[in-house]
Amino acid sequence: MKKYLNLIVALILQVLIFYLLPLVMTSDSFLIVIFLMLILTFLLTVICTSLLDMKIKYFYPLIVALIFIPTVFIYYNESALIHTLWYFLDSLIGLMIGICIYKLRKKK
Repeated sequence: MKKYLNLIVALILQVLIFYLLPLVMTSDSFLIVIFLMLILTFLLTVICTSLLDMKIKYFYPLIVALIFIPTVFIYYNESALIHTLWYFLDSLIGLMIGICIYKLRKKK
């Protein structure tokens, strides 16, 4: 369990980003909050991936996309389901960059 602690912390932070950040959203700040969530998801994925040495980290983008789906029905409407794809791609790109950083750190 201790081995997965960093991944669990990253997923808890991701849940907080998806579920608490929209609470501060107003009708004027909708796009700003979505953009902020995309940036935070990307950074969290890069950090998480570059620090972890587990095979489970390859499922992280899928987990992020699945975590976002309930927020569509809580905060948005069904037309926001397309954002699930954006969060998946965002975290997938972060995963690839994080793997590159991890391999560069491992070489040194």
